[in-house]
Amino acid sequence: MRRLLLCADDFAFSSEVSAVIAELATQGKLNATSCMAIMPGWAADSALLRDVPAHVEVGIHLVLTGEVPLTDLGDLTENGTLPDIDPLARRAARGDLPLAGIAREITAQFDRFIDALGRPPAFVDGHQHCHALPGVREIVLAETARRAPQAWVRDCVDGVFAMLARPFAGKAIGSAWHSRGLRAVAAAHGLGCNDSFAGHYGFAGDYAAIFPKFLRAPGERHLVMCHPGAGVRAGDGIAAARIVEAAALSALPIMQLAAKHGLAFPV
Repeated sequence: MRRLLLCADDFAFSSEVSAVIAELATQGKLNATSCMAIMPGWAADSALLRDVPAHVEVGIHLVLTGEVPLTDLGDLTENGTLPDIDPLARRAARGDLPLAGIAREITAQFDRFIDALGRPPAFVDGHQHCHALPGVREIVLAETARRAPQAWVRDCVDGVFAMLARPFAGKAIGSAWHSRGLRAVAAAHGLGCNDSFAGHYGFAGDYAAIFPKFLRAPGERHLVMCHPGAGVRAGDGIAAARIVEAAALSALPIMQLAAKHGLAFPV
């Protein structure tokens, strides 16, 4: 049977976000979460994951944008902070990234994840899908194959008709374009990927009404990203949406919605 992977991104973005994600996982409303091991509160927040159900997959959300890196990345940072995704993507397209430094940073983030949980990540992805950028993807896949060979890697590619069947097709197609070819490179490293991908929307509106549309046209391993949370952190442009998502996910009959589309959930 096809499987729904409902993944809450940004665990450890803040303690409030982490607490909400852990609670939703305990309620059976999520079966995956992707963790920002780069964050100062990661080690403390990771303790919340000890009590989530065993079927909840815990992955690493590699960060190369918007935060303070663990290592020295030279001119990639400004005032010690990593760039936004658009300038990072432009540099990647030009072949102008400090790849040796990025490799050290990714290793450091893997180290922090494994040190806190005592195990490798179940899957690997990137904040704002940075893991799929040219040059970066090769580093990420090599590190994953070395450190977490049983892990799968997020692929944002999906069929055109599937993306058109869901909300915000333009955003989905943009993510797919930047991820093109990732699956083949992952396979060359002996790594698998999800089969379809959804969750794009404008971080506004009635999320409870939007969410069921993410389940349309699923693949065998249908990954839906979400961003539930609470609280307000400086610079968080989706703080209000996190609260709305958390309330909707808590209330929605996700197992029944998934079953209508032939998807098994939560396991």
